[in-house]
Amino acid sequence: MAEQKTFQLEVISPERIFYTGDVEMVELTTTEGDIGIYAGHIPLTTIVAPGVLTITESRDSLKEASLLEGFMEITPEKVTILAQSCEWPDEIDVNRAREARDRAERRIKSNDSNVNMSRAELALKKSLIRIGLAGK
Repeated sequence: MAEQKTFQLEVISPERIFYTGDVEMVELTTTEGDIGIYAGHIPLTTIVAPGVLTITESRDSLKEASLLEGFMEITPEKVTILAQSCEWPDEIDVNRAREARDRAERRIKSNDSNVNMSRAELALKKSLIRIGLAGK
């Protein structure tokens, strides 16, 4: 019996079905670290952390997107990602991402006790991911 080389990937955000198709590999960041998924991966449910989603459709076709939090379920037939936000590089508003970075950096540097540092650091990380991906 031939080993299956592709699997169904579906990425859903609140605004749209971001991606659906057969892929060879998916790479992304979870709260436990980076993960790469091939066909036949063990079933898993995990929390997605902000990072770059890399979709390998075939040896010659690679796509990247910013993936900003969510959940992922891996089953024998399919990988489903429910994302808070997901954007292709050409959809990223770089000026808005830079403004978000600057705001987050100001909050972190302020040492204001009213500033939620965890939220500010997360906002900084998200903006840097978006800026980096848009700049590729």
